[in-house]
Amino acid sequence: MRKLLNTLIVLPLALIFLAFAVANRHFVTLSFDPFNSTDPAVALTLPLFVVVIAMAALGVIAGGIATWFSQRRWRRAARRLEGELSETRSRLAGTEASLAQLRNSAQADPAGHPAVGQIPYLMGIGRDKHGAPL
Repeated sequence: MRKLLNTLIVLPLALIFLAFAVANRHFVTLSFDPFNSTDPAVALTLPLFVVVIAMAALGVIAGGIATWFSQRRWRRAARRLEGELSETRSRLAGTEASLAQLRNSAQADPAGHPAVGQIPYLMGIGRDKHGAPL
């Protein structure tokens, strides 16, 4: 599907650029001297299609850079949330390991430990925000 979509977009664009290049082959002088237009100190003589396509490419690059800078806030937030997620996962793994160890020790010596079914209740799991059992 993606290849078909790219073909439907890229192929017509390539044909348009090719037709534009063939129709605009004459040379133009691109001057960078605003004070002497008859004999500029810095000037380039290029085909018109090269100038237009180069300016379009520079516009795309400038737009991409502007977009990248404007999304800085979202990238920063994603990095922060990724760190928080990693920390939460490590805390969850530690809690699960502690719970598994508590269950194993309760099964090995049931006399000195609460029943396995009571562990979540004793840890506060299954209670509402006021501490009442659910």
